[in-house]
Amino acid sequence: MPRVRIAAAAIALFCASLTAGPYARAQPRAGEANFRELYQELIETNTQLSNGSCTLAAERMAARLKAAGFADADLHPFAAPDHPKEGGLVAVYPGKDPKQKAILLLAHIDVVEAKREDWTRDPFKLVEENGSFYARGVFDDKAEAAIWVDTLIRYRQENYHPRRTIKLALTCGEETAGAFNGAQWLTEHQRELIDAAFAVNEGAFGELDAEGHKVALEIQAGEKTAQNFRLEVTNPGGHSSRPLKDNAIYRLAAALLRIEGYVFPAQFTDGNRAYFTGMADIQAAKGDTQAADAMRALVKDPNDAAAIALVSAKDPSWNATLRTTCVATMLDAGHATNALPQRARANINCRIFPGVDAETVRAKLEQLVADPKVVVSTLETRGPSSPPPPLTAQVLAPMKKLAAEYFPGVPVLPILQPGATDGEFLNAAGIPTYGIEPLFAGPDLGHVHGLNEYVSVKSLLDCRDFLFRLIKIYADEK
Repeated sequence: MPRVRIAAAAIALFCASLTAGPYARAQPRAGEANFRELYQELIETNTQLSNGSCTLAAERMAARLKAAGFADADLHPFAAPDHPKEGGLVAVYPGKDPKQKAILLLAHIDVVEAKREDWTRDPFKLVEENGSFYARGVFDDKAEAAIWVDTLIRYRQENYHPRRTIKLALTCGEETAGAFNGAQWLTEHQRELIDAAFAVNEGAFGELDAEGHKVALEIQAGEKTAQNFRLEVTNPGGHSSRPLKDNAIYRLAAALLRIEGYVFPAQFTDGNRAYFTGMADIQAAKGDTQAADAMRALVKDPNDAAAIALVSAKDPSWNATLRTTCVATMLDAGHATNALPQRARANINCRIFPGVDAETVRAKLEQLVADPKVVVSTLETRGPSSPPPPLTAQVLAPMKKLAAEYFPGVPVLPILQPGATDGEFLNAAGIPTYGIEPLFAGPDLGHVHGLNEYVSVKSLLDCRDFLFRLIKIYADEK
């Protein structure tokens, strides 16, 4: 065989090995290039509160929907006059049956603050490395926001005619307490525009264990309420060369330690009972019979202190879904390096269990502090405590059916979300809202809210395919 032919054969064999071997790259999925472009544009539009613009991000997504054929009458940008950069977008995809209530797709497009000097990569440049996307918002929540916009574009391209109208709401203000919140504004000022039988939102994900194996796919069925409290100590101060026992910083530090040492009692809803019932079977299958037995015990007897303590200690997420939690998140003290502090403050961020009011928690913090010179006050209230939505067969059955196809053997578990989402505003307004987002993440949750946030590229594309089909099922239900 001539050398040229030998070389050609060798190259062909090598390329075939790349296709079949560990370096294989999956074939592009339908519309994947367009989705990647949309996702990148949304990620690279800075939407942090300090120097970004949700309004710009919403305008860019509206432009994509318009280019896909959406009429101006079906695109509803909104912004409060005193918050011009915190706007959002509602888009409407009309259904065939006006008697059937719509399905609402909800996602927030604002992100947690990210400082370039702290990150390994520019937080507002989409980077793909080692099978993952890195940037602020790649997971929370621009992943689902981009998927929703892409989904409506794909429906339009294939001339899909759903039975129910499908609505999309992209909102701002979810990540910052006290900021203008688009979801809240819509429920108060444009309720009819987003009215729906139910909404699909963030708030749940797929769980991976430390080895990267799929453990469970969650559906959010209720959430806590986020509330900030301030601890403040004031003092006349003085010269630092004459230390006094009555020091504002020390008083504050002692108060924080007393709060840190307290554990709120465990509480139960249908959501966390269902979660631990299913997770017990998962832990038993993994061979962790101790955790499995403890979960079964606490579901059977909510007063089983030993079982609750064991489960709480094993995983911070398990602990968080069992009770109200409060943690110090920010400190501010002193006014000069050579002066005794005249003021010391701390922010305590609490995630309050459904049915518990904020004043009860504030009073408990005050009791724990046990110092009249440490003033405990309630800061701005993010939103109302909302009832958990009912887990109906209409919502749960299609999700379970698709999950069995996409993630065989992975159970679907209801959860009580330890955090807080914009679902609290919709649930309180009478629109049942469910967290459904099959992005799989490990114990670090993709560093959401932290440094170097990331998401698996494959998991993101699987999630896109899953939600594209799921919303069609919901939209065609009678």
